[in-house]
Amino acid sequence: MENHVIIILFLIILLCVITGILSVKIYFLRKSAEEIRLGFAQKLLDDTNTLIDISSRDRCMRRLAHDINLSLKKLRRQELSCRQGNLEITNAITNISHDLRTPLTAICGYLDLAAQAKDPEDIRRCLGILQERTEALKQLTEELFSYLTAASSLGESAFEEISLKSALEEALSSCYASLKERKITPTVFLPDRTVLRTLNKNALSRIFYNIIDNAVKYSEGDLSISLSADGEIRFSNRTRGLSQLQVMRLFDRFYTVETAAKSTGLGLSIARELTEQMGGRITAHYQKELLTVTVAFPESEGPCHNNFL
Repeated sequence: MENHVIIILFLIILLCVITGILSVKIYFLRKSAEEIRLGFAQKLLDDTNTLIDISSRDRCMRRLAHDINLSLKKLRRQELSCRQGNLEITNAITNISHDLRTPLTAICGYLDLAAQAKDPEDIRRCLGILQERTEALKQLTEELFSYLTAASSLGESAFEEISLKSALEEALSSCYASLKERKITPTVFLPDRTVLRTLNKNALSRIFYNIIDNAVKYSEGDLSISLSADGEIRFSNRTRGLSQLQVMRLFDRFYTVETAAKSTGLGLSIARELTEQMGGRITAHYQKELLTVTVAFPESEGPCHNNFL
């Protein structure tokens, strides 16, 4: 009988100990949950990069806090990206408004002058300026449309095996008139073997055309183009007076160097957008008055497999 009592007492004491341990465990779990709740609410309100920290050493609760912190980091990156996007949109709207207003104001002014002019020579002069301003406005709207098109994903566009050599030759042919006008005879270095890449043909043509067009605007009268066997294309031309800051901003939207009087500031930005969407890279380098824009489409594995024959 006494043994039964001892066993019962032992079980009661053990049950009390277990209950106490569980109560302490539940207390710290509740405390951790409250810390996570308050910390999460505070991080959403504060513009801070600090993360949630809890006092509990419980593995599950710390894993929960860790996962929430990962989500907070992702949310913060998305928030910063959204802010940057809003700032870029604001700047873009400002630049577009300015660029559209300038030729439109000139057109309205010269229309008034042409209406008041009586001398045929003055009328012809006004019409000539009107035509020039209209062409500038047309170019700007076309570039804006091209940028919006380039900004959309190429994921659903047709990709095909393309010879970079042939694409370069076609781009040079399309720029023949502007090259001839500036009396530029490009020096072209192409490999004997064919360099093939799986790319979007229209996008690649646009990239090459925009870079060559940019070189024509800035060139001192020369242009050198080379294609290497590893898919790297270099466009080099001599131009004076560029700073390293200007070179760093060449791919920014709407950025123009003062010497490029007819530039909209979108050509190289479109080239970068399209290049990066197709897995390539584009850079600019300036040294000893030589500006070099480099485009590279390296070999890659996967659905868009590039190769070299």
